[in-house]
Amino acid sequence: MQRRFPRPRDLAPLMKFKKPELNAKKRRLDSALTIWDLRKIAQRRTPKAAFDYTEGAAEAEISLARARQAFEDIQFNPAILRDVSAVDLTSQVLGAPVAMPFGIAPTGFTRMMQSEGEIAGASAAAAAGIPFALSTMGTTAIEDVKAANPLGRNWFQLYMWKDRDRSMALVDRAAKSGFDTLLVTVDVPVAGARLRDKRNGFSIPPQLTLGTVINAIPRPEWWINFLTTEPLAFASLDRWSGSVGELIDSMFDPTVTFDDLAWIKKQWPGKLVVKGVQNVDDAKKLAAMGVDGITLSNHGGRQLDRAPIPFHLLPAVVREVGKDTEVHLDTGIMSGADIVASIALGAKFTMIGRAYLYGLMAGGREGVDRTIEILGDQIARTMRLLGVNSLAELEPGHVTQLQRLIPRG
Repeated sequence: MQRRFPRPRDLAPLMKFKKPELNAKKRRLDSALTIWDLRKIAQRRTPKAAFDYTEGAAEAEISLARARQAFEDIQFNPAILRDVSAVDLTSQVLGAPVAMPFGIAPTGFTRMMQSEGEIAGASAAAAAGIPFALSTMGTTAIEDVKAANPLGRNWFQLYMWKDRDRSMALVDRAAKSGFDTLLVTVDVPVAGARLRDKRNGFSIPPQLTLGTVINAIPRPEWWINFLTTEPLAFASLDRWSGSVGELIDSMFDPTVTFDDLAWIKKQWPGKLVVKGVQNVDDAKKLAAMGVDGITLSNHGGRQLDRAPIPFHLLPAVVREVGKDTEVHLDTGIMSGADIVASIALGAKFTMIGRAYLYGLMAGGREGVDRTIEILGDQIARTMRLLGVNSLAELEPGHVTQLQRLIPRG
């Protein structure tokens, strides 16, 4: 083998250096290729108590782990030799268009995670053409969310309180502000045992201890933003001093029944979706009531541990009520492939909670934009690799649910 000294003209194509990105936030977010990457960034930048509130689930956190595992335990079944030069991610959800088959789920205490909070989520959703849902326990007023997303889809998530008049006053505000959908969450008669929060001493407002001060030292930006922006306040109550669990148990009504839901439905002028459905029989009762949609959800694993896995429940519920009622899904979604699998098995729509908050904690509004961009790219790529051009072409044959947890006879 003969050798020679390389000539400059041969080296030139190999010596092109990438232009450095001087914007630290953009550089940080561009390095994130998956939602898991955003999670790592979020964990580095957010104090432990706030990050664990987002990350954690109930008791041993088995429900959340199983929900995520369920999405890993699938096999995609692609078709070949299809023209997939263009794919369409749009669809009609609850009678109106969405640009992608997912929206931002309602999250509580959002400005605790990052000071931009719901405004970042609502404005990012507006730019992307997807719905944004505001929680009863959100930290931005209903009217301010509408201002951040004036022309887009705004949904309001309702927890029914013991004070019914106060609950319905929020519903009235949402209707007057032009929110088009009411999400009634039905899986929180009492607070789940969120042990991370108890161990961290997580409370509202946050309590400064020696541990929190030490934990804050490498995260000065979070504390500067927290201390120099508007004090944390809630969309639905004036102030609270105590733990999250104590707040839920003191306010939320464990006596709510199907009759109460029917009463709420009569008073709401828009679309009504019931969130937190975990069995087929309840789905059938709700469909018979005439609700517009149901969301299969175990509250991100934050309520009953060892709860049913929404993704496993999906095919049976779609078979029973899918022709009459839209079936949506959340819990465990961490990639666009998870969303594609859900749509293929009959879900009309999905919602992201932690994935959105990881982006928010990683970079505020730009971080939420990056979350949406990552998921959108993953959805489009997965569809192309499956050989489909539109969401309507996805069908159960594209997905095989591999069996890991099989009920014993």
